[in-house]
Order: sequence, then C-alpha cells, then structure tokens
Amino acid sequence: MSEKMKNRVIVVVSIVLVYGFLLWGIFQKDGSLSVSERRKLTQFPKLSVETVLSGEFMEKFDKYTLDQFPLRDLFRRVKAYTSFYVLRQKDNHDIYLQDGHAIKMEYPLNEKSIEHAADRFSYVYDKLLAGKVNNVYVSLIPDKNYFAAADAGYLSLNYDDFVGKLTDRMPYAEYLDLFPVLSLEDYYATDTHWRQEKLRQTAVFLAQEMGVTLSDSYTVKKAEVPFYGVYYGQSALPLPAEDIFYLEADWMQDCIVTDYETDRQMPFYTLEKLQGNDPYELFLGGPKSLISIENPNATTDKELIVFRDSFGSSLMPLLAEGYRKITLADIRYIQPDILAGFLQCEGADALFLYSTSVINHSETIK
Repeated sequence: MSEKMKNRVIVVVSIVLVYGFLLWGIFQKDGSLSVSERRKLTQFPKLSVETVLSGEFMEKFDKYTLDQFPLRDLFRRVKAYTSFYVLRQKDNHDIYLQDGHAIKMEYPLNEKSIEHAADRFSYVYDKLLAGKVNNVYVSLIPDKNYFAAADAGYLSLNYDDFVGKLTDRMPYAEYLDLFPVLSLEDYYATDTHWRQEKLRQTAVFLAQEMGVTLSDSYTVKKAEVPFYGVYYGQSALPLPAEDIFYLEADWMQDCIVTDYETDRQMPFYTLEKLQGNDPYELFLGGPKSLISIENPNATTDKELIVFRDSFGSSLMPLLAEGYRKITLADIRYIQPDILAGFLQCEGADALFLYSTSVINHSETIK
C-alpha cells in the first residue's frame, strides 16, 4: 500500500470514528442510571438565555456529554487498566488497592463538615433528648483508610484530631471508641461497609459499654448471590466477587420490625434486595428514615434511640437482643423536627453512630 493510500485510510477511519461516535451519542437514548457506579447520570441541561449567559449550561453540558458518551463503561475500564497496569499509577478515581481491598482515599479533613454534623446532633439533643433520655453516647466507624493508608503510602485523615473535633462539640455524649475493636478484614473488599458476620465482638463491646449483655450466639447464613461493592464499579477494575453473609438467631423470630415510611412490618433481612443494585440493602431494607425494632424476649427492658447512617443497618439486628425496643432514625432522610411526633425518649438511652466518611461529608445531614 502506497504512502498516499495509507494517509487516505487514516483520514477515512478518523472521520468514521469521530462522526460515528458523534452520531451515536446524538441518537442513542440517554441513560438515567449507572449501575456500576450506583449513581444517577447527568441529563441534558436546561437551555435558556440565562443558563447560557451564566455559563451554567456549558458546565452541565460538559458533564452530560461525559456521562452519556457511547461505550462509556468500556472506556472507563480501559482507562483504569492503563492507569494501574501500564502507567503504574497507584490509584484511579482516588481508589487504590491494598491487601486485596479496594479503598477510596478520604482526605483532607473537612472541619466545616464536622462542625455541621456536630451542630445538627446538638440540635437533635436540645430538641428531642435533653432532660428525657438517661444516657447519650457517640461512636464513630472508621473508613478503611484508617487501617490501610499509612502502609500503602497514601494521605489520610488525622483520626485523633477528627474524633476530638466532633466530641469536643458534643459534651453531652460519652464517646465509645470503636477504632481498636475493628480491623480491615471486618469490611467488604469491594465496598465501603463492614461485614455483619464480623461484627459480633463489635456489638458485644458497644452493648457492654451501654450496660447491656449479648449472647453472641448466631447462625451464619450465606446469600446465594455474588456481591460486588460500590468500589467495584467506581474503580472500573474486574475485582473478584465476594460472598455476603447475614446472621440469624432464634430470638429474632419474635421481634417486630416496623418501617414508619410505609407503616408496615418488615423482616430484619429483605432478601429481595439481594437482586437489586446494592445487595447491602439486604440489611433492614436499605435506606430508611425511621424504623423500630421491638424484642419481647430482650435481655433487658431498656430502650435505645439510634441516630445512624447505613452502617447501622447491619449492626442493629445484633444489638436488638439486649433491648426491648430500638428506634433507628436517619436524619439524612427526615427532619429532626418531624421526629418529635414519633420518638418516645423518656427513660431511653441514645446513640449517635456514624461513619467518618459521612461526618466528613455531612451536607446530607438535616
């Protein structure tokens, strides 16, 4: 083939690729959800004189074209492979691999976010708890960086400073330190969350600190689906699937779990969720604003009110053995003022249980 013919072929192929992808992007139906990344995809922005002049349209249009590009997941995977295995970069989209775990960097410490969380917790205390509850506790769940970042050579939060900044603004609450109780192996390798079958000693520790005794006797059940955590999609790497387990006990059979969003009873474990985008929603049905667990066979008559994020969904079924009633409130989804009509605080204990990642990005806490 002559040099002239080669140049023509290159030009034709380039035109086909450029305009082919352009036409493909124009005529394909826009996706609404990235299953692998578990997030909504950007839609075509509103076009108006105001949005054009302000620059808002072009800013959102740029995000829209990136989210709706044809074969987006394939190109994401190629980029991830290139970053990790060709360019030998240590992370991709701030996710790195260490000891078989995919871990997202959590840095820097967001002091304003910690202050916002503490202020909202103080509002909850003043509005709902002060003068009514017996004891108030606060406990933080470390993200996986706490266990891996230093050995891997990555930046991470100053966790002592993090804890101090939060607890100093919560003088009404006793701090229960979970950091020494946990290890990296207690978390899913491809996800941010901890594994319920690894939490028995964590539950026993918290219960003892709050004056409750647990038996720590459970049957381990294996879900019949492979588990791919949120970092599987975000890293765009072919990470191996994991097993997801849940714990059962005889005393759980008599418990009454109520979802106040629907005003219906529900099981501890919603097995249908295993077929969804996030199998971790197996635990207490996933994101719920207000749930109660009543145990007629509890080892005490105590009641506990827990303000929590998604980590609490897998821990609370274990703590329920020791409490006549546990009420779980997620103030990312419900205004604290609304809770006043639902919570019975007199004589109960209260626990603020949150992951460091949520506290460091607390804009969702109402």
